[in-house]
Amino acid sequence: MNSAGIVALVAVLALATAFGLWRRRVDGKFNETKATSVAKEQHLTAGQLGQPLGDLATLVEFSSAFCAPCRATRKVLDRVVDDVHGIALIEIDAEQRLDLTRQFGVMRTPTVLILDSEGVVRHRAAGQPRYADVVGALGAVVPGASSTS
Repeated sequence: MNSAGIVALVAVLALATAFGLWRRRVDGKFNETKATSVAKEQHLTAGQLGQPLGDLATLVEFSSAFCAPCRATRKVLDRVVDDVHGIALIEIDAEQRLDLTRQFGVMRTPTVLILDSEGVVRHRAAGQPRYADVVGALGAVVPGASSTS
């Protein structure tokens, strides 16, 4: 192998390592949506979802059939719903609901949205979130949600 090949190999390894570290840092972390620009695109109704919204907040999980992290995310979200009263969980098959998948720019599954009681998207996470991250994001939306029952 010549020196140009070695340099290329080192560069590719460095880029792959940097990408992996970045992906680990952001995967499943919730980002707050901009409250100043709440538009129709950032709002969901019970009619659009086909199920009623939660009294205090709603967790919406975009998933797909062959997504292993989606099943693990569902378990985490089920636990949150069991622990925090007034929270609903709605699972959306991203392939079946392309309208919503496109509307919210879902590029990978699982993607989790946290809606307030009015259906406004307040937080979003792509990837598998941890229980503490979900409860923490809910605490910013629902007063007292960070203390489980």
